[in-house]
Amino acid sequence: MSTPPFMRPAGRRRRRGGLLGRRRVLAGAGALGVGAIVTLLVLAGSTAVHERAPASARRTHLHASSAPALSPAGLELARPAFTLTGLRSPAADALRLSFHHQPRAGLLFDLSSGRVLWQHNALTPLPIASLTKMMTALLSVESAPPDASVLVTKRALETDGSKVGEFKLGRHVRLESMLYGLMLPSGNDAAVALAIHVAGSVERFVARMNLEAAKLGLGCTRFSSPHGFYDAGNFSCAADLAVLAHEALAQPRIARIARTFQAILPFPIKGGKLYLYNNNPLMFYRYPGVTGLKTGYTVAAGRCLVATAERRGVRLGVVLLHSPAPASEARHLLDAAFARIYHQRAVAEPPIPSSA
Repeated sequence: MSTPPFMRPAGRRRRRGGLLGRRRVLAGAGALGVGAIVTLLVLAGSTAVHERAPASARRTHLHASSAPALSPAGLELARPAFTLTGLRSPAADALRLSFHHQPRAGLLFDLSSGRVLWQHNALTPLPIASLTKMMTALLSVESAPPDASVLVTKRALETDGSKVGEFKLGRHVRLESMLYGLMLPSGNDAAVALAIHVAGSVERFVARMNLEAAKLGLGCTRFSSPHGFYDAGNFSCAADLAVLAHEALAQPRIARIARTFQAILPFPIKGGKLYLYNNNPLMFYRYPGVTGLKTGYTVAAGRCLVATAERRGVRLGVVLLHSPAPASEARHLLDAAFARIYHQRAVAEPPIPSSA
């Protein structure tokens, strides 16, 4: 099992704007046609890992014109599935906190109420690396039961980047084991295997990812792969990722996997067991109350983190994009919110290195 670059030193409740929102999205998809959607989403030529979101995609969730708001993939947007209150009003943030080296973007929010507690460039589209896999996991649990049999294909084995690394061509793996491989060590091979199982091909799965993003009202999000290893055409913003995190954790299967530090799974290899470890740095450093969720890293995206934690009934989430020290920054934000906003006593916790 390869080690992701991030670790170098250093029935879900679906609220999609009602029936009208769903009909509009499906109508938009029908107008484009399946072939057109797939063509739109497949990358032309080589996919360089250094490309950032195009200027044309730098849009906000609301539009002044009377025309329907469209996602960066050209699909009509439904209302956001989870409302973030206080977005676009950083002067009114309950928490004032700055870092010596700021992340390019970030957001601290209440996972229960949607209240924004701190924000920094929260609507700026940026590469998101393996945070992409939150959507892959969401579609997978919506589409297939835990005991479904997932075929290991040649395309999955040949996928670049971080891998589970124990798959054998032609073998069948339990879908839930694939999900653990997707979320804990951030396996790109698991992402491709799941995509092909769910949709029949990677291209059709990516089309479904973008359709789901539009249904959830993610106005600055576009996907070009099920894993996010290539940054070209694959981007989102901190606000959209907060909505996606909320929707992912509403799925008990994803929530259970996200809060797991070590998993020992039945697997078709010698010995019959696969040992997987979560690369979430807050898990590694035993942050009190951590519940998830996902890491990401590419050269263009930098180190990215969606971290969630719960203490005494208060559920918080942090999104950090291109952060120099995502673990320590997430800890400072969470600690400050629990203490200053929710007036909770400090909890003894092990130190997190400032470079982590």
